[in-house]
Amino acid sequence: MPSPSDPARTGLSPSVLDETALGKLRELDPEGRAGIVARVLRTYETSLLRTLASLADAGQAADVTEVRRHAHTLKSSSASVGALALSALCAQAEALAREARASELPPVLQALQEEGHRVMAAVQAMLAA
Repeated sequence: MPSPSDPARTGLSPSVLDETALGKLRELDPEGRAGIVARVLRTYETSLLRTLASLADAGQAADVTEVRRHAHTLKSSSASVGALALSALCAQAEALAREARASELPPVLQALQEEGHRVMAAVQAMLAA
């Protein structure tokens, strides 16, 4: 029987959340008794909502220090749950912010927000399954 995080079961595109990364999470709780995957996804969901809002605020204020900080945090947590495209966008935003290239941030932050919402929908679908 497919697990709740199986893309075939949830109808998710494998490009939203990487199955290999999710598999590594599942390895921590092979029987699923501890609910590790669901707990990690719930924690990530809460963090993602908060961090996307903070990134939007920092972007509007052209605050490269805050963009860098929030993008760095979201980069690693996104990679750990398999949101690899989001993690890559965070890395791009972090690099631009570190180099104080604020004028180049808006399109990257817009793409980051869009991908963040796709990831949120995928995470919520997995949690509802």
